[in-house]
Amino acid sequence: MRINVSVAGVLLGILWSAGIQAQNYHAVEGSPWAGSLGVSANPASILSTPYPWDITIFSLQYKNATNAVTLRNYSLLNLGDTAEYKFKEGNSSRYINFNYNIHLLNARFALGRKQAIAFGANLRGYGIGKTGTFNYSDTIQSMNQFFSMNQGNLPFEGNVVSSHWLELFATYSRTLRDDAYGRLNAGITLKGMRGIGGGFLQLNGGTVSSEVVNGQIAYLLKGGVARYGYSGTLDEWKDSKSTVQNIKDLIRVSQGGLAVDLGVEYLVKTQAIRGFGDDEDDYYDYEWKIGAALLDIGQNQHRFGVQSRLATNPKNSIADSNLDEKFSGNFDKLADLNDSLATVVNNFGPLVGFFNIRTPARLVVNVDKPLQDHFAVNASLTVNLGGNNNSGKVLAVKEMNLLTLTPRWEKKNLGVYLPVQVTTQGRLWIGGAFKAGPLLLGVHNWANVFSKSKMQYGGAYLAIVIRPGNGFRDKTDKRLDCPTPAY
Repeated sequence: MRINVSVAGVLLGILWSAGIQAQNYHAVEGSPWAGSLGVSANPASILSTPYPWDITIFSLQYKNATNAVTLRNYSLLNLGDTAEYKFKEGNSSRYINFNYNIHLLNARFALGRKQAIAFGANLRGYGIGKTGTFNYSDTIQSMNQFFSMNQGNLPFEGNVVSSHWLELFATYSRTLRDDAYGRLNAGITLKGMRGIGGGFLQLNGGTVSSEVVNGQIAYLLKGGVARYGYSGTLDEWKDSKSTVQNIKDLIRVSQGGLAVDLGVEYLVKTQAIRGFGDDEDDYYDYEWKIGAALLDIGQNQHRFGVQSRLATNPKNSIADSNLDEKFSGNFDKLADLNDSLATVVNNFGPLVGFFNIRTPARLVVNVDKPLQDHFAVNASLTVNLGGNNNSGKVLAVKEMNLLTLTPRWEKKNLGVYLPVQVTTQGRLWIGGAFKAGPLLLGVHNWANVFSKSKMQYGGAYLAIVIRPGNGFRDKTDKRLDCPTPAY
């Protein structure tokens, strides 16, 4: 990959390059048919499903949001080769947020009605980035122009963090209390992880001063700290080796990590008196279902890659014209960029040892209300935990969802869903999904389908889940049924 380097270009390029890489199956959140798909939203939820087992053969989910770049002539209905992109112009901050997950053979088994287990393997990735306010135009020809446009935006600030990992998980859930008014379920998930890739960039206190040279205003570097690092697993990838061997080597040198999910669900039972002919087994029915979960409390560890660096104390003699000269070319590898950057600062050295990136720790509160004729509505609130990425002490990735409201019409093998989301950046997405047999297919934002300029906001998900033909509620006691008369 070639890198065109400038103060603006570095930040924007890193933001966008993270986002083009692809836990949110919003359609089935709170659903009694979610099964093994629901374990990632609340480990207690696997006890609220009325069939004895289910297996998610495969599922894929991705979501992305950025205001740094706009895609044009591109949608899920138009995947042609005329797509264009444009960096955001104007005076504002830029951000990016993305996540993806791939579930492989996630299984759930009920050990009767009071206990259940789940387990499986996942590949997951998150990224988050944000800059301070800066002014940018695609007509900028030099660093002098850029600094001139941004005198009111000093100091320059920005950070990007991305983390990717493999995880094996095991979940146990059991009923803690069951009476005539409600039932309390609790669950725990333990995760063993391998950090297969991660990285970060932090820019703090970037400033310049101005002076008149030969009748022209020139800008000189005055202050700033740049810190960037990446996982040493990426150094193991060699073009001379096969893809399979590269993957083996990457996993072999990856570092271990641990995380935990904790969750509770309280089902408020209906107090309606059953009439003659009603379903005798109403064990899984509820008037309200209220859940709360602490998710992804943990971190992944990475060894610094060999080109990770800390740069501080810019040389006062470095003017904007020097930056144009040193960074106007293309760099085939990070080592070349490091060589140039070392000439503009007084302190430049490697980052060694290990760094940790926290998993997307969050509190999720979920309320589910069944209505009539297979209709229901679900509301979910997500509160991110784990601190910010402005300093070198804490690195964390985060969930982009804030609030979701999902009306649904759903039976065991058929469902239609309309999730409405508000993201942490305040954007409103209206999505949709449908379920037919083992297939669940959904989009986070219908604009990805019908608009040709909104692909930078949204995503999609796909799941294949198999279930038994009959659930627990079909296994009623037939011994006291009246015998069928013979004619």
